[in-house]
Amino acid sequence: MKPPVIIILGEKSIAIARQIQTVIPSAIIYGLESRTQTADRLYAKFSETVSELFSEGHPLIGICAAGIMIRSLAPLLSDKRAEPPVIAIAEDGSAVVPLLGGLNGANELARAIADKLKVQPAITTTGELRFQTSLLAPPKGYRLLNDDQQTKTFLADLLAGASVEIIGQADWLRSSNLPFADVATHRIEVISDELRLEAIYSQLSSNYLVYQAEAIQIAPINGKLSIIGTGPGAAKWMSPEVKAILEDATDFVGYKTYVNLVKEFTRGKTIHASDNRVELDRARLALDLATEGKSVVIVSSGDAGIYGMASAVFEVLDRDPDPKWSQIHIHVAPGISAVQAAAAAIGAPIGHDFCMISLSDILKPWQVIEQRLAAAAEADFVIAIYNPISTQRRWQLTTAKEILLNWRSPDTPVILGHKMGRKGENVRVISLAELAPELADMQTVIIIGSSKTRLLQWGDRLRVYTPRKYE
Repeated sequence: MKPPVIIILGEKSIAIARQIQTVIPSAIIYGLESRTQTADRLYAKFSETVSELFSEGHPLIGICAAGIMIRSLAPLLSDKRAEPPVIAIAEDGSAVVPLLGGLNGANELARAIADKLKVQPAITTTGELRFQTSLLAPPKGYRLLNDDQQTKTFLADLLAGASVEIIGQADWLRSSNLPFADVATHRIEVISDELRLEAIYSQLSSNYLVYQAEAIQIAPINGKLSIIGTGPGAAKWMSPEVKAILEDATDFVGYKTYVNLVKEFTRGKTIHASDNRVELDRARLALDLATEGKSVVIVSSGDAGIYGMASAVFEVLDRDPDPKWSQIHIHVAPGISAVQAAAAAIGAPIGHDFCMISLSDILKPWQVIEQRLAAAAEADFVIAIYNPISTQRRWQLTTAKEILLNWRSPDTPVILGHKMGRKGENVRVISLAELAPELADMQTVIIIGSSKTRLLQWGDRLRVYTPRKYE
């Protein structure tokens, strides 16, 4: 199961959230960005965030009204055996209410939290309250062979006064408050003999429950994880290898904008979409899904190995290895990068030595970016600039231009490739002197020519190329 998430709506809930973290150290606190300052992570929209986390399988602990959790998750409810625990906690910590996921540990989780907050959990599961055990959700190492309806009827009969006889060894049953009797109307049997399985299936009924005691072993994992690049956006630029991987996938993981680029392949399959700044969490999710035997694909635009998710996956494997991940088959499939698409659209500006530099300082200091820009410009590389502008970063492109002008003529050709392969695609050529922040955004790749890059007027068309011969 994925790490639990504690959802809060305001800073005043952070103290209770931190108390819960002492009980569940792996839990991550998500705070509404307009009202919290010290949460582990921030989110913008409650319902969207809760829905995404629930769909990804994270247990949810909302320090909020139960109603807002219920309304957010109601459209997603379909299979109670697959639903992660969902718990609502009063803002003052006075109530702990398990809402969903009783078959996946919600009541146990609620008890642990309530014990920390020194309150009584609001457990409403009648059978568990009366008998101190859950017949529908046996502990690890046991498997219920009956279907849910037979088990519900069995439980209803016991609540109505029927008695039960236990056959076989199961301490979790014998230590419960079930209404035991030597001569009983209902039976529960625990078996460990594989040879009895076929014969016993025909005898299962609402009066006769059977649990199989399973041998605890590490089964081989046949799951696989593919990290693919879709190309800049157009389907024609997607490689046959990538298309085959997408056809074969059972689960799609990625930034929702990129997953939408392959929506023709996702019909009837499971989508795990997320925000653009949770790359390591996305990588862990994909690895965990693959350990369940699934065929998982992480979707990147362009090439997954160029400022994409391939590096994030291997970073997680290197920094935080999980032994079960070693059994997964991992494959990286290349794609066409935005710089290749923009270059091809205008001619051959990267026909000689070139490099790529991202202006984003989220993962590296701006001083490093400045050093690399200066070194690449002095070495006379053609330079492809990724992530040139964002809503928070308006000044860096101007600073980059000033650095480049120390080694480049103001007349140096500059190509702006915007939304390559997508609706609104546009490629234009300007001079370095004309480069300004308002001409670019995060969907623009900028190619700065070298001292040898040339403009070619060919009929009524303009082309840009860098000669192969350096003289």
